[in-house]
Amino acid sequence: MKLKLPARAFFTAAAAPAIAPRDRQCREAFIRSIDRLLTTTATSTATSATSTITATFTTATATAAPTISDAAPPRPVLQLDRRTRTRSHDRRPLPPSHVHVRPAPRRTMATTGAAVDATLVEAAKRAACQQAVKDHYSPDFRYVGIGSGSTIAYVVEAIAALGPSGSAGVKFVPTGAGSTRLIRDAGLAVLQVPELLREAVGFAGPSRQILDVYFDGADEVDAELSCIKGGGACLFQEKVVARLARRFVCVADSRKRAPRLLTGWRYVPVEVSPVAAELVRQALVDLGSVDPVIRAAPSSPSDFASSESGYLVTDNHNYLIDAPFPTLLLNSQADLIDPAKGIWTPEALTAKIRGILGVLEVGIFSGLTGPQAAAAGPGAEGVRPVKVYYGKTDGGVETQE
Repeated sequence: MKLKLPARAFFTAAAAPAIAPRDRQCREAFIRSIDRLLTTTATSTATSATSTITATFTTATATAAPTISDAAPPRPVLQLDRRTRTRSHDRRPLPPSHVHVRPAPRRTMATTGAAVDATLVEAAKRAACQQAVKDHYSPDFRYVGIGSGSTIAYVVEAIAALGPSGSAGVKFVPTGAGSTRLIRDAGLAVLQVPELLREAVGFAGPSRQILDVYFDGADEVDAELSCIKGGGACLFQEKVVARLARRFVCVADSRKRAPRLLTGWRYVPVEVSPVAAELVRQALVDLGSVDPVIRAAPSSPSDFASSESGYLVTDNHNYLIDAPFPTLLLNSQADLIDPAKGIWTPEALTAKIRGILGVLEVGIFSGLTGPQAAAAGPGAEGVRPVKVYYGKTDGGVETQE
C-alpha cells in the first residue's frame, strides 16, 4: 500500500505536534527526507510513522544545521540599502511601513567624560526647583501650571512641603497624565485646561494669561533662553499651558545649558496627525532634517499608549516625529539662516514646521516671554521662559534670564 499524503501536508498533520523546525534550511532538508520516506510502503501505524519521521528529522537537522540549540538564534542586525529599500542580509524588499520605524533616539544629552553620579544630578534638580519655588511661588496664587518630566517632581515636592496653608487656595494645571498623577499624589488640587478656561472666563482679559506662573523643565536651553521640549512626549499640552501663563519659569540641571539649541540634544520633537505622519516626515527632510523618525513606543511601561504599528501615541492621540537638524542659530543671528543647508534660528524653524500640513505643534519654545506677550497685546504668544534655574552637582544653583 502506497502512502498518498503529500509530504508538506503530512508534516503539518502528523509531525508538527512533535517537531518544530526553526530554520529554513533544516525544514527543507526535513521535507526532502519525508518525500523519500513516503515513497516506501507504509507498514506501520500513523504513530510509528510519526516516530520514524521524528528520527528522520533529527538526522536531517544534524546534517543541515549541527549547531541548532534550544534557544532561538539572535536576529541579525538589519541594515537598509536606501537605493534598493532592502535588508542587506537577505536583499528581500522591505515593506514601506517599516522604513522609518525604529526606536526613537534616547532622551538624554550627549555626554563626554566620566558619567555624572545620578544622585548628584537628582540633588541638583531638587536644589533648582526649591529655589525657583521660593522665588516665584506664592500661596496667594489662584492658578499654577505644572509641567512634565522628572525634574518637575521636585517643584511639586517643594510646594507640598509648604503644607495645607501653602496651597489651600491654589489650583494646579497639569500638562499631561504624568503631571496629573503627580499633583494628585501630593494632595494638591488638579484643574485641567478645559475646566480652567471655562472657570476663568473674563478673569485674565484679552491676553488670556490665566496662570500666575508655569513651572516646567527643558531638554536644552540656549543662550537666549529659547528651549527644546517634548522629549517626554507632552509638548503640545506644555505649549498650551505656557501660552496661558503670565510667566514660564524653567528648572533644570546644568547639563541642559548650551550655547545654541541642538548642541547636545539631538532632535526637535514635532507632534503630528497620524494620517499625515509620513507627509510631515518628508517635508522635514526638505527643510534639512537628517533622517527624522516617528517615535516608537517605549518598551517599558509608561503613561503613553502605542499604535498597532508600534508608535508612541500622545495624550492627544497623535504621533511624534523626532527631527534632527544642524545646530540651530540664536534668534539674534537671523542673517545667517541658510535653508539650503538646513541652518535655522529657533523662531524661523518653528514657523516653517508649523506651516506643514499635519503638524499640531513644534517642541521649540522661543520668541516672546509672557510679560512681552502681554505688552504686545491680544494674539501675541509668550512661551519663552523668563528665567531658568540650573542646579549644579556641587549643590549650588545658577540662573539665566
